[in-house]
Amino acid sequence: MPWNEIHIATSADYANELGDKLTAFGAHAVTFQDAGNQPIYEPDPNALSFWQETIVIGLFEMEQELQSILKFLESECAQGQIKSFHLNHLADENWERKCLLHFKPMRFGNRLWICPSWHTPPEKNAVNVMLDPGLAFGTGTHPTTTLCLKWLDEQIQGGETVIDYGCGSGILAIAALKLGAKKVIAIDRDPQALVATRLNADRNAIPPSALTIHSPEGFTPPSVDILIANILAKPLIDLAETFSKLIKPTGKIGLSGILSNQINEIRSAYARTFTFHEPRFMAEWVLLDGIKT
Repeated sequence: MPWNEIHIATSADYANELGDKLTAFGAHAVTFQDAGNQPIYEPDPNALSFWQETIVIGLFEMEQELQSILKFLESECAQGQIKSFHLNHLADENWERKCLLHFKPMRFGNRLWICPSWHTPPEKNAVNVMLDPGLAFGTGTHPTTTLCLKWLDEQIQGGETVIDYGCGSGILAIAALKLGAKKVIAIDRDPQALVATRLNADRNAIPPSALTIHSPEGFTPPSVDILIANILAKPLIDLAETFSKLIKPTGKIGLSGILSNQINEIRSAYARTFTFHEPRFMAEWVLLDGIKT
């Protein structure tokens, strides 16, 4: 199908926020380019950084009404947030697949790599998760997923039981198993997420006995050593009591999908049963991790 593509010139400081805004306007994909036209899909795991002069590109369906987006960009340009923008009309082509082919293997922490199926893993003896990027679920490119993958790389030592609550693509559940977890329970309300998790598990030769996949309705999982949830602040607060019951004494919790101004609210919701470490930041996003006391 044909697409509209909006190219926006901005600064490194504003690029990530602008990308989030394009997604909120309904962009099917957002990419970043430097002056040399080289896409960046994942920064160094230790820092979120863009080129000083960055081009942010949003991909929109041809049928989508763009007046509100263009009006927003005109306002941003007038205020000096962006330097310029222009609209391209793209002919009918498989732009999603063309975009995805630019993804490269990405490293998270000391042991873990996420690799698209068309690439040979850079380190064959590393912990390699084979996962093709998609538009609906996590692939490691968002700061919250990066934070969670690095945290799992540190925490999984071998033999743990884990809950991945809000599993999406299954990237965290599969990574936990490949890092050495004994058993993972993946939970999500979205039926498409459950299907995606099973498909990605099969691609990574994960047996159903090691990874069970459930909707939260009518399912009470056993208590586990580690629970990780990459969702949003409000559901994390609502689920505080539930999560407390699902983690063994001295078990570990990792919470992400949190903005930096939501830290205190999340900590307060979990204060009775968890002792938290210092927050881990990436751009405006945060991972909070702690131990059940």
